[in-house]
Amino acid sequence: MSIKVKLAALALATLAVTGSIAATTSQAEAKPLGWGWGVGAGIATAAVVGAEVAASNDPYYYGYHRCGWVAQYNAFGQYIGRVRTCY
Repeated sequence: MSIKVKLAALALATLAVTGSIAATTSQAEAKPLGWGWGVGAGIATAAVVGAEVAASNDPYYYGYHRCGWVAQYNAFGQYIGRVRTCY
């Protein structure tokens, strides 16, 4: 699964859980919402997404990936094509 699919699934699950909790536990009162719950949910979501991105990235050597096209040959030395490699 790509990182975009994982993040989309995580966002959708978070939205569903948040909506179900808010719908079942809140009373119908006209009052302004506090900042505490929103800030806490934002920090928790940022921690989860940040951990996922950090765990899925390849290590960087000298700060950057070095990528390029390299010729590919078969066992008999015949040219097959090019392959993109990163080192």
